[in-house]
Amino acid sequence: MSGSAGFDRHITIFSPEGRLYQVEYAFKAINSSNITSMGICGQDSAVLISQRKIPDKLLDAKTISYMFQISPSIGMVATGSIADARAQAMRARSEVTEFRYKYGYEMPVESLAKRMANISQLYTQRAYMRPLGVALTFVQVDFEDENKGPQVFKCDPAGYYTGVKAVATGPKQQEATTYLEKKFKKINAVKGDWKEVVEFAINALSSVLGTDFRKNDIEIGVATEGKFVILSPDEIDERLVAIAEQD
Repeated sequence: MSGSAGFDRHITIFSPEGRLYQVEYAFKAINSSNITSMGICGQDSAVLISQRKIPDKLLDAKTISYMFQISPSIGMVATGSIADARAQAMRARSEVTEFRYKYGYEMPVESLAKRMANISQLYTQRAYMRPLGVALTFVQVDFEDENKGPQVFKCDPAGYYTGVKAVATGPKQQEATTYLEKKFKKINAVKGDWKEVVEFAINALSSVLGTDFRKNDIEIGVATEGKFVILSPDEIDERLVAIAEQD
């Protein structure tokens, strides 16, 4: 039997090469929104940045977002199907709320990433389910728990999660990863306060996409100790002005 004939009809069947085609299709679905995002660790903060595209002029731009506040200190950016993204955001909020009720303190971001990855992996085992076509990137800054500091975790549709210093997701993932590998250790910006980390993130995404941003073209979330905030367009504009002044 040549190619994927027959083996991509059921999620629970491996091909002779040991591949699960439905899971591979889920990874391709991540690029369906044509949005690239990044997560970057600074010295005392962690930053999420994502493109923001409004597909129709009649839509209310305030309702279009891939950036989510999961708990007071955990933020998430989802890349892929917006329907799956919102469903995963609601599930993540449910998980952190239940954790807080059970144990009396806020859920660590690593525990949340592990839990969400386990749920995604379950979706690859059941014939009556489909994998979720979305990748999740979580951030949190926690100096209390073993002095872990800024943390970024990424979960994929196969149920794999990992901690990273910087990560990219979306159609331009490879180019963005190459940029981050070259610049992350060398550039001094990521060693400063959150504003400098944000400016580094904007420059990184702008360089990879080869375009200049306006304040409504991107979404930015910033995690500092015990807090996560999504920047308003005016706050983003301040950082864009600061970058322009540097040039």
